[in-house]
Amino acid sequence: MILYLLLLIIIILIGAPRVIMVQQAGKKIYSVEDVSPTRAAVVFGAGLTSSGGPTTVLRDRVETAVLLYKAGKVEKVLMSGDNRFINYNEPGAMKAYALELGMPEEDIVLDYAGRRTYDTCYRARDIFLLDDVILVTQNFHLSRALYTCKALGLETVGVSADLRPYREEGYWNIREIPACMMAYIQVHITKPEPVLGDQEPIFSLE
Repeated sequence: MILYLLLLIIIILIGAPRVIMVQQAGKKIYSVEDVSPTRAAVVFGAGLTSSGGPTTVLRDRVETAVLLYKAGKVEKVLMSGDNRFINYNEPGAMKAYALELGMPEEDIVLDYAGRRTYDTCYRARDIFLLDDVILVTQNFHLSRALYTCKALGLETVGVSADLRPYREEGYWNIREIPACMMAYIQVHITKPEPVLGDQEPIFSLE
């Protein structure tokens, strides 16, 4: 009986952050058409194919960001992803696809050290000096992204990049349970410092 009780407590502790994040994100997720304009959007990396191009999930994130830009909802788009290996360049692939979709190069900003959601939010604040952004990612990830950025001091709303059904969506939703727990620990307990460097303000400080 004690073992079952301990197991139940562990399950609750692991699952609670996910529940909290989903509940808090509910009223902060909009469509491209309904979201209020702000100056910048942040797009999160989502892996590359074996040929080095963006995965379907990542393509939909970039496409949604470009739709925001073309609708006049944002002035700049920060594309954040992993580039710790010379042959793995998420931001570069994101930019290439955005250019294919007709977005002007001068309004695309790349963050090459967005290795995880926490890092992207942290660097958006401390390196690119953003304080009010639209987050672009799929629904399964939006609640964690919104919670993380908000906990780090960014004013955020989210726009869903769900442009189609995804074959792996069930797996991703399950994966979000421990991922949300880790995000909660990062922003409230461990507070790790990501890769930093010189500030690169997206907008003039004047």
